[in-house]
Amino acid sequence: MNAALPLRTVHGACPHDCPDTCALQVTVQDGRAIRVQGHAEHPPTHGALCTKVSRYIERSCHAERLLQPLKRVGPKGSGRFEPVGWDEALGAIAARLQAIAARDPQAIVPYSYAGTMGLVQGEGMAARFFNKLGASRLERTICATAGGEALAATYGAKLGMHVEHFAESRLILIWGSNSIASNLHFWTTAQAAKRAGARLVCIDPRRSETADKCHEHLALLPGSDGALALGLMHELIHNDWLDHDYLERHVHGWPGLRERALQWPTERAAAVCGLQPEQIRALARDYGTTRPAAIRLNYGMQRVHGGGNAVRLIALLPCLTGAWRHRAGGLLLSSSGWFVPARDDAALHRPDLLAARQPRHINMVTIGDDLQREASAAFGPKIEALLVYNSNPVAVAPHGARVRQGFAREDLFTVVLEHFMTDTADMADFVLPATTQLEHLDVHTSYGHTYALINEPAIAPLGQARPNSQIFRDLAARMGYTEPCFADSDETLARAAFKPEYVDFDQLRAHGWVKLPLPDAPFAHGGFATPSGKAMADAPGLGVPDHVPNHESVASAPALAARYPLAMISPPPRNFLNSTFVNVDSLRAIEGEPVLEMHAGDAAARGIADGMAVRVFNDRGSCRCRCRVNGRARAGVVNALGLWWRKLTADGRNVNELTHQRLTDIGRAPAFYDCLVEVEPAER
Repeated sequence: MNAALPLRTVHGACPHDCPDTCALQVTVQDGRAIRVQGHAEHPPTHGALCTKVSRYIERSCHAERLLQPLKRVGPKGSGRFEPVGWDEALGAIAARLQAIAARDPQAIVPYSYAGTMGLVQGEGMAARFFNKLGASRLERTICATAGGEALAATYGAKLGMHVEHFAESRLILIWGSNSIASNLHFWTTAQAAKRAGARLVCIDPRRSETADKCHEHLALLPGSDGALALGLMHELIHNDWLDHDYLERHVHGWPGLRERALQWPTERAAAVCGLQPEQIRALARDYGTTRPAAIRLNYGMQRVHGGGNAVRLIALLPCLTGAWRHRAGGLLLSSSGWFVPARDDAALHRPDLLAARQPRHINMVTIGDDLQREASAAFGPKIEALLVYNSNPVAVAPHGARVRQGFAREDLFTVVLEHFMTDTADMADFVLPATTQLEHLDVHTSYGHTYALINEPAIAPLGQARPNSQIFRDLAARMGYTEPCFADSDETLARAAFKPEYVDFDQLRAHGWVKLPLPDAPFAHGGFATPSGKAMADAPGLGVPDHVPNHESVASAPALAARYPLAMISPPPRNFLNSTFVNVDSLRAIEGEPVLEMHAGDAAARGIADGMAVRVFNDRGSCRCRCRVNGRARAGVVNALGLWWRKLTADGRNVNELTHQRLTDIGRAPAFYDCLVEVEPAER
């Protein structure tokens, strides 16, 4: 018997849509990955992994991994497929796309998001392919554009504090974030600050696991975050807890913002938020008198109609108090803007391949309606083909019934690149097996820290799986695209992703990560990324921010609220990440089944007891959940923990059966947490 080959360790990076972007170490023996660990020397993540990613080998080597191309042989959604060879699949796909493109390439739509955050396997070769094709452009808005565009309108870009400096803060507001579940390494840093005497306050409609561990929890109503920020500003002004010098030197439009805030006395803000006035006064006192004070803002609170305005208001709070003067003061929502100068997106994506064409834009949030639109002068051609990669829209896009109806069109040609037969793959004409992070090369930025990372392939692709980059490379060849850029290797793409003066690729490869050269306290003396260098309280085209009510609320839609009186939010369960990991047996066993958390009073009024099966419904649809009366839901709000694959639920539906396709005030993003429902025992 041959002796086993020695162990080797490979640099990796977590590919998932999470601010932590952990550095990994993958241990390999005999061509098999036997262990995935966090890299202990990586400063922001220091070797710890969440429960999800610690099971990554279980996901990559899952018995249900797609390992060969499949062709549909039954009706749409029937799940009837047969194996085909790569040559047959690529030839048939290219022929169909060429026929559609001959009429109008805009009838072809890419649909992708953050199934991987990698620059190579995300939109590297894919962007080149669709630019050359002239396909419709996808507005990738489903997660963060309301907050991202609002932050950029205020600071000039998506910029913020260094996450490691929260350890030195004396007060931390954790706003719209269940950090224990979705930002684990920030939570470790916050715990270090807590041990050193810092006060932690959680602002969230749900009493999350994070709220349990903070000194205080403010359970405001969904969509009222902007009103809370204005109420805090009113108190800061009234008590003169302001840094007048910072406001004078480094904030544009302060007089208008001051006037707006004075229209929001504490009692008004408290009534909108569903809080007690004293809660707002006490928080303003703490925030206005504690140095340094920091805000960890996350994206949950911007998934409502007024999410953009709310982010603008919260982002201005540290400007009022001069918190930015300290490296442990300020705010962090996203650090992705720090990478913009370092990235070379033009070299990677090759927008020049579009030539003079300007294809239409399709918003991924409204795909349910858009798939059912006919050709018109306003809309453009009917959508005839979808290429889906790094996403599972049948599960994750809002108003699920409309999405499912659109994907069920027999005349819609759908190609899905996937690891598993997801809800979306079930609706495809061809399913192409893609590699996982263990099997391909990639490079990564982060939106929670300021380190670039590399992911080296640890093992060979399983079965016939191919990297996304190779699939689009092969499709380009079948389409007859002869530009040399379509022959670029993954290493060439990875080297093109960063400008060498910011990130040296060879150093990245040697060490696994490279830190961007940035100041510790980036806005201590102003210097925001706006044209004036000032934070914008009065932004061009947007004016002064204000509280914008939900689409669906008692105030904005009283007749609707009379029929559906409960506000529903749908935060992720701790052991899933969007729809990823739902089919990992060990993680699904922990979650059990879809859960709806209810306040005891709301449950009792409906004859519902803890553990009862319930039906959650509104005019758009319904889904079945297990009710938990566990103290985590505030009165008037239910928490539907998503996001399950439809095929893995009792009734073939998930919470997106209830959500709508209306967009946010800024960023054209979804308003998932802006949703009214009613609940009844399932037996009715």
